[in-house]
Amino acid sequence: MELGAFSVSLAVKDLAVSRAFYEKLGFETTGGNQAENWLILKNGECVIGLFQGMFEKNILTFNPGWGQDARPLDSFTDVRELQSELKEKGIEFEMETEGSEGPAYFLILDPDGNQILVDQHV
Repeated sequence: MELGAFSVSLAVKDLAVSRAFYEKLGFETTGGNQAENWLILKNGECVIGLFQGMFEKNILTFNPGWGQDARPLDSFTDVRELQSELKEKGIEFEMETEGSEGPAYFLILDPDGNQILVDQHV
């Protein structure tokens, strides 16, 4: 099962303070919008998202259709197919994807309550 590019989405208290901290660790801002309270930072192949006031907990994020370089892939497993496969394996969903094509997402929890978002942008 190929889930796509991986990142960690961090719920931060102060976007500017968090950005400065991660920049000291060698991360560079590659996307997002500080005025909208979210940024995407990258250090090599590691990607983190900083989100202020958007959600309460940190989230493991996978993006079907994207490579780790945030570029669309020519071939990938659609989020709806991933959802169907996980349902067959007995995974329970907090939020399920809707629609039959295009961008969509679902949300599951691991056994410890950590959120896992599978978010297809293409």
